[in-house]
Amino acid sequence: MLRRRDETAVVIDRPYNNLLRRLDADDYALIAPHLSYEEGEPDELLYSPGDKVNVVHFPCGPSLATFLVANEDGRDVETILVGREGAVGGIVSEGYLPAYTRISVKFGGPFVRLPVDRLDAAKLRSKTLRNVFTRYADCMLAQIFQSTACNAIHSIEQRTAKWIMSAMERTDAEEIVPLTHEQLSTLLGVGRSYTSRVIQIFKAEGILETRRGAIRVRDRTALKGRACLCNQSVKNHFEEVLSGVYPIEEEGA
Repeated sequence: MLRRRDETAVVIDRPYNNLLRRLDADDYALIAPHLSYEEGEPDELLYSPGDKVNVVHFPCGPSLATFLVANEDGRDVETILVGREGAVGGIVSEGYLPAYTRISVKFGGPFVRLPVDRLDAAKLRSKTLRNVFTRYADCMLAQIFQSTACNAIHSIEQRTAKWIMSAMERTDAEEIVPLTHEQLSTLLGVGRSYTSRVIQIFKAEGILETRRGAIRVRDRTALKGRACLCNQSVKNHFEEVLSGVYPIEEEGA
């Protein structure tokens, strides 16, 4: 379980989660009394397949969660990352439905928790709140569709650049991304040797350098140029369906 933070901590305004900040004042007031604040540790398990989903987890600030699908060879393949633009667990379901994938903390940091039954009760009272979470579920499905297509048609180099850029956008990272070679391999669904080969290519081109347990991006523009356009497609859909929720790269960044 996530480790509970200091109960006396004061949160100014709202948690640093864009989905929660997207709610209007009346809708947020319906769930605010039921939010709890916790600290997630890297690789901490939130749900295993078959677990009853009874809590929604909202990553805040630099925190990231990830969905992993187990394969018959024992490897897990990550499908999508979720940061401050969203939430994991019980977004649209009514009742305690079982989790299909493994969901864990990718990058540690603050999370906000909300019991599913409290969210469902709030949805019954507010059509606009229900609409926001339904729209977010559509955006999450778009990410899954795009990830499936990306894995089928794009090179490992393109996907490596995409995942690193995706992590940076969601966490406001300027240059340091706490990704190991092993974690990148899981994101890409390939062996570590393939990932190391790509990283070496990017290092030779002056795009990246590696540190213990992290990657430093030396040339963000060049990295973005090596990535496929899948992130942009997802961002475009977010802007159409739920404007202002997906973190947008500032001009000149």
